Formats: sequence, structure tokens, C-alpha cells
Amino acid sequence: MSDATVEAVGKLSEAFEVVEDARGSLYRFHRMSGRADFALGDAVRMLRDAGHPELADRIDRELLGRNVLPGMWTFQVVEGYDDTYYSVFQRLVTEAREQLTGGERHTYEARLKSERHTQDDDGGGERE
Repeated sequence: MSDATVEAVGKLSEAFEVVEDARGSLYRFHRMSGRADFALGDAVRMLRDAGHPELADRIDRELLGRNVLPGMWTFQVVEGYDDTYYSVFQRLVTEAREQLTGGERHTYEARLKSERHTQDDDGGGERE
């Protein structure tokens, strides 16, 4: 295949790798927000036990279990990203690879490896 095709598919793969990283950050956001909400629940209980029921009630009412976006908890944000953006990106990258590289992933990197004469058998990454 042409160098231009290899480079174009390589750039498409690079873009998708960034999306994969963004998706991972979104899942971290989901987990961290959940952990924070459970810790907040513990804090509300502790405030009540410490004799501060008014403050505990206010936090419980205004913040505990609150939507992070209008009408949405973090799992819904993640699902929306997956369904609306990620899955379409993934599908189109896969289709482009199938059409242009016979389904081979990392064609650009494989060509670099070949050009740089990296040995596979010793695992040391030494050049021939």
C-alpha cells in the first residue's frame, strides 16, 4: 500500500488512541465521583453523630447523590459518550482498517519497525 495510505491510517489510529485515553479518563471520573459521593455519605452520618444535624441534612438534601450534569449521574455520561461518540469512532476506524490495510492494526508502526530493523527474538530492542 502507498506511503500516503499508511500515514493516513496511522493518523486515524493516533486519533483513536487519544479517544481511548479520553474514555479512560471519563471512566476514572465516574469512579472518582462515585467514591466521593460514598465518602460524602459517611461525612453526613458523622456530622449527625457529632451533633450537627442541620448541616448534615443540608448536605444530604443538596449534594448527596446529586446529578453531575442536568438529569445525569456519571454512569449516564459514560454511556452517552460510549453510545454517541466512541462506538461510532471505533466502527469507522475498524472499517477504514479493513478497507485499506486488510484489517491490520498499527500498519504505520509495523512499517517503522521494519525500517528500523528491530529484532523480535531477543526482546532487547537492539538493532541488527
